[in-house]
Amino acid sequence: MSTEQISNTICETFERQPLVAMVHGLPNFEGAGLYAIYYRGISVELYRPLSKLQVPVYVGRARSSNSATGETLREKYPLYKRLKQHRTSIIEGGLPINEFRFRALLLPDVHTDLGENGLRVGYRPVWNSKLPGFGGHEQGATTRQGKKSKWDTVHDGRRRTHGGVVHDAESLILEVKAHVQQQVADYNYMPWPHPAKDKYLELDGL
Repeated sequence: MSTEQISNTICETFERQPLVAMVHGLPNFEGAGLYAIYYRGISVELYRPLSKLQVPVYVGRARSSNSATGETLREKYPLYKRLKQHRTSIIEGGLPINEFRFRALLLPDVHTDLGENGLRVGYRPVWNSKLPGFGGHEQGATTRQGKKSKWDTVHDGRRRTHGGVVHDAESLILEVKAHVQQQVADYNYMPWPHPAKDKYLELDGL
């Protein structure tokens, strides 16, 4: 089986995992793996066209080891803590947390890497591609002096400082709208099959 076939299999398996509401906080669980965040509402016009599709606004991974050294991380809950951070960012960015969902799949690092790459290439999630900065960590004075990210320019409000504003919000919004339209147009041309719509399981509250 080729690397591409393995990646497609991981992506298909990932998309069969339940969608979990983020409004009431997140369940505490151990392990590392692959995750994605989805918009499921009507109040944010920018992302409304994606609300009925299995198209994530953001894809990420949480590793069990340091990619540079190969050493196992001491943290028992890397995936849970990453999603918890993202939940805070969504709220502080002024977005309605009740309209967002996530799905996750516990995986070894090598499969997580393949899955993340497959989802990123297949969907080109808008917060990965057009509005980078959502997943950035706040780490010390050097990071805080960095320029304001594209995500923070459009969704201002996170409790962090920035060295300056270098992006135009209106231009970014126009780019996002065009990108989302293209995602919708390309939806039926994924390299792996979407599960039947009625088989998507959603967990509303935890």
